[in-house]
Amino acid sequence: MATQLDISTLNPQDALDMAVLIEKEAEEQYLMFAYQLGHRYPGDAADFFTMMARNEQLHGIEIAERRRLLFGDTPSRIKANMLENNIEAPDTGETRRFMSPRHALEVAMASEMKAYEFYDQVLQGTQDPAVRELIKELRDEEAEHLRLVNVQKAKYSASLEPDFETEFEELSSL
Repeated sequence: MATQLDISTLNPQDALDMAVLIEKEAEEQYLMFAYQLGHRYPGDAADFFTMMARNEQLHGIEIAERRRLLFGDTPSRIKANMLENNIEAPDTGETRRFMSPRHALEVAMASEMKAYEFYDQVLQGTQDPAVRELIKELRDEEAEHLRLVNVQKAKYSASLEPDFETEFEELSSL
């Protein structure tokens, strides 16, 4: 049973622990999507999701290292069951067979926006100045991630249509 997190009681360590968990969930969801879709060719949707998983992993490592430097091995009070699901992770129903890389990119953009909005909402309920500053940093990092994913658009076709391999298209026209 999930315990609801009381945002008003967050201290800086809690905020970092929460952020690490959020990044880990997103990483795991992107890896699951890549696995579900299967890698069909370089640059496909599964490749894009694998790249996003690596990015989430790296961001989580950065946050965890910051947490370790500030608080050492102090046990975390924040547990995964205290957080809503899919704060930054894409919703489980977002993938579809033959998903285009552009569609995968749009899913990632929506997820980064969710994370930004989450931190913005947390910021509104936070009084502690140190926690507010930390949450602002986390929110702004998500805005930067959104910008970086948006830059990726130039690399992909604008099509959200299913991405069939040539052989499949030829067989389906028979």
